[in-house]
Amino acid sequence: MRYRTRVTAPAAALIGTAATLAAAPSAYARTRALRGEGTPGAETLGDPVFPALGNDGYRVTAYHLALSYDATTRLVDATATLTLCATQDLSRFSLDALGLDIRAVRVGGRPAAFEQVDEKLRVTPDRTLPEHARVTVCVDYVADPSKALAHTAWVPTTDGFAVCPQPNSAHTVFPCNDHPTDKAAFSFRITVPNGLRGVASGTLVRTESLDGDRTAYTYRSRFPIATELVQITVGDYTVKDRQGPNGLGLRDVVPTARAGALEPALALTPGLVEWLEQRLGAYPFETYGLLPCNSDNPNAFDFTGLETQTLTLYKPNFLLQEEKKIGSHMMHELVHSWFGNSVSLATWADLWLNEGHADFYGLLYRYERGWADSLGLTSMEARMKDTYAKGDLWRQSSGPVAAPNAANLFDSQRYLGGVLVLYALREAVGGDVFPLIERTFLERHRNSAATTEDYIAVASEISGQDQSGFLKDWLYGTKTPRMPNHPDWTVTPVTPSLVAPRHREPGHYPDSTATL
Repeated sequence: MRYRTRVTAPAAALIGTAATLAAAPSAYARTRALRGEGTPGAETLGDPVFPALGNDGYRVTAYHLALSYDATTRLVDATATLTLCATQDLSRFSLDALGLDIRAVRVGGRPAAFEQVDEKLRVTPDRTLPEHARVTVCVDYVADPSKALAHTAWVPTTDGFAVCPQPNSAHTVFPCNDHPTDKAAFSFRITVPNGLRGVASGTLVRTESLDGDRTAYTYRSRFPIATELVQITVGDYTVKDRQGPNGLGLRDVVPTARAGALEPALALTPGLVEWLEQRLGAYPFETYGLLPCNSDNPNAFDFTGLETQTLTLYKPNFLLQEEKKIGSHMMHELVHSWFGNSVSLATWADLWLNEGHADFYGLLYRYERGWADSLGLTSMEARMKDTYAKGDLWRQSSGPVAAPNAANLFDSQRYLGGVLVLYALREAVGGDVFPLIERTFLERHRNSAATTEDYIAVASEISGQDQSGFLKDWLYGTKTPRMPNHPDWTVTPVTPSLVAPRHREPGHYPDSTATL
């Protein structure tokens, strides 16, 4: 039985600990830097789906975000403090940033030149940063959550805001290296007018009463977070604490006016966690809970739930339904704590690992309880037979399971198409071996990012057979392979009149009834 311990160290300690992981620059590197012999860092990490996302030449070890919300102007005055480790002699580096009014940038405490170009904030320090150097970068800026942008993570609400950064919008909230491979330590200080509450990923470590009828809440995460998984919210919220299995503390952040009505849904979480821990191992973070965002606007965000780390963002009205309407969806989002949050995707082409696993266990949970899905089916085998028939159609319209592009990234192929791959693997290796593959993959890549190749390697190792050919046919083939143990299953021929269903809402169940 695994118990969790409370985290009580101050937020700054996390930044300092992370920063010490980098080695000091050598004398040669310092000499090169003094001569100004560095080069600019690349403004990409080469992601196959979002090639402009992320930056090279450094890695971020820690973020501290200080945000102050003005309820009158509804603007956010902020400072982002990043601890960077240079991976080359760096004459200039860039951060991802869009829609932020940048006021000043300091590198190592010194003012730095900067310019905003497209979705990049280019920073030129007053001296070259030598390879392996650790440096603190402070960016002062103002953000307008209601600002119209090409894409945004901000969700304005009646009394504040929440954020939904996935897949490529964290940098509309704070300057960052906005790619899931560059996970980092996070701490947050959120200052709000009295009567509102600021909440963020992680756990609360300090509450301060300030002059001017304002309160500051400081949070920090015990585990690294990918930028796309950060949650920051301000509103008239009540925090409800409850006990989860094996010592896990649960906290829900709910609109005060709806706290009573939402309680039946919130009370489901301990049972969901217990069910999933029996299959995937101990919950990987310090806390978990739900955040029914305080907004009735149907256009405020175009999804039902989003798996930000330690808090799942929901539309409140969705959670007011009966258990059989919401239980499998809640399981889907909880699964992301393991697949997607603890083990993040290494590129956005690996999204099937997140969404396929979330749908897989969400469906298992549904069928165990005898709840029919949106097609009226009541077993995994029946649903997979139906999905298998659509295989060639989805491969034509949405690409192979593990080869998406930005336009079709959140199509059903990454969700139910991913489930079909996992079902095929379980049929091939057996019901005893498959859970070992899952647990080994999660343990090996915990608090990191993993590729599709990493999953294939674990499947081959644990099964004792090379699964690369089998899985690559399922993941990258243009035709649907034969399903092990089901020679009678057939694939519907593709005709020009058939169109695959499209789901475009980022990082969650695309639709609570369409997929389940």
